[in-house]
Amino acid sequence: MHKVRKRELKDILMHTISLTRRVGDVICRSAHKKKRISYKGAIDLVTQFDRTSQDMIVSALVRRYPTHGILSEENVSRKTATVYKWIVDPLDGTTNFAHGLPIWTLSIALEQDGDIVLGVVYDPTRKEMFYVLKGDGAFCNKRRIHVSSVKNLDTALLVTGFPYDIRKSRENNLDHFSNFAVRAQAVRRLGSAALDLCYTACGRFDGYWEIKLSPWDQAAGSLILRESGGAVTDFQNKPFDIYGDEVLGTNGHIHGQMLKVLSKKRGKDR
Repeated sequence: MHKVRKRELKDILMHTISLTRRVGDVICRSAHKKKRISYKGAIDLVTQFDRTSQDMIVSALVRRYPTHGILSEENVSRKTATVYKWIVDPLDGTTNFAHGLPIWTLSIALEQDGDIVLGVVYDPTRKEMFYVLKGDGAFCNKRRIHVSSVKNLDTALLVTGFPYDIRKSRENNLDHFSNFAVRAQAVRRLGSAALDLCYTACGRFDGYWEIKLSPWDQAAGSLILRESGGAVTDFQNKPFDIYGDEVLGTNGHIHGQMLKVLSKKRGKDR
């Protein structure tokens, strides 16, 4: 398979934006309808709209890019060893969506030889389209976005989330949450990792951390944050891996301060 040139990637990005908007708007228009909810775990749920979104996205990608692989949240794993692989979260923030809370997104990224080269995150309820092509900067609704200029953790607004095994595992992020709660200006929890990364990219948050995410939660958003001038690593300041267990994304200015807090153990004094 030939390596796609930059001009071709731009065309692929435009198609991905169009596809994500079309599917997201369909789901948004149906959001008021009754949800049929099933559970993948104690608190990990899925609705028929997750599957509708995935079916629409996957079928469109297969038609247009039949040689590409696809990895999607709801049990789709197709040709994943190929040079090009789509990483799809058809509905990020399903718990919010199921409860009628309008904080959810669709997220699509393209991986080339293990490297994320483009990404799209669409929030249909606010009509905000975040998108990125590696090396070309990050955008929201055609306007370039940048991280915040906040330099001190004590004046920073942070965001995080909690893993689905929070009831069973001691590695549940509650220790980090309590440590940051007394050091930052405030900590929020939105319920969509993709949106957390995008909001950090456009300066609405100054820093974000989370554990035990899946690749589709963070593939597109992590590149959007990097291309907006932010920093993305694991908790030891090692290179970030979408298949890893840790993500720390910041405006860059407070990255070292957040790393220091993440190194602390539960209950340690300030």
